[in-house]
Amino acid sequence: MGDGIARVGGELVRLEVDTEGIAQVHMEDPLGRNALSPAFQEQLLDCLERLRADSSVRVVVLLGLPDVFCSGADQDTVLRLAAGDFAPADIMLPRAVLEMPVPVIAAMEGHAIGGGLALGVCADLVLIARESRYGCSFMNMGFTPGMGSTRLLEHVLTPAVAHELLYTGQPLKGAHFEGRGGFNYVLPRAEVRGKALELAGRIAEKPRGSLEMLKRVLSMPRRQAFEAGRTVETLMHEISFRQADLPRLIEEHYD
Repeated sequence: MGDGIARVGGELVRLEVDTEGIAQVHMEDPLGRNALSPAFQEQLLDCLERLRADSSVRVVVLLGLPDVFCSGADQDTVLRLAAGDFAPADIMLPRAVLEMPVPVIAAMEGHAIGGGLALGVCADLVLIARESRYGCSFMNMGFTPGMGSTRLLEHVLTPAVAHELLYTGQPLKGAHFEGRGGFNYVLPRAEVRGKALELAGRIAEKPRGSLEMLKRVLSMPRRQAFEAGRTVETLMHEISFRQADLPRLIEEHYD
């Protein structure tokens, strides 16, 4: 194309790869608030698989809507999880991000809740907005956290702050995390996307082979934490999903 960008997209997720090797994954479901519905997950996984197979890519930038990065699982998905139709461990998006062979940048300019926050903190570099809110809503619905968040959050936040988010379920403004965690940048919302692309440009200047080796080494603790967390979370879910009043708590949460 004339602008040097190859565009591929589904209805909910759009992929752009430029001639410098910068891939932008645009999550664009305004009606669903970028919730992790089955269709959304399928399209996002498809984009990530395309990128894994593209040797020209040197860095990936995850982008949401201006006001919401990802709102976590939708109500129908959560109710199906609670009913045992499928297991939380079947949601493979975190692993797909963690296993990307090149660095991933999460530009979370909008809100990121529950599984949406877990998805973002799988990235190698994470940027958030002062005005947006970030939290773990799992316990608000009566069941224990998933998607590796019990361990992944401690790689971005201090254990104390991570545990507060997991216990309380309260979403906190990005400004709250300034000086309290390890996000790469906490910026005004309008500056998050530009800064993420600036970082991507600097990374894309490096040789692909060296980026792959460094990514593999630096991401190892996070990948190991995810697998360990997912194992324990599966055991907790087997118990917490059996609670009789869970469907009511889930429905109240989405009302």
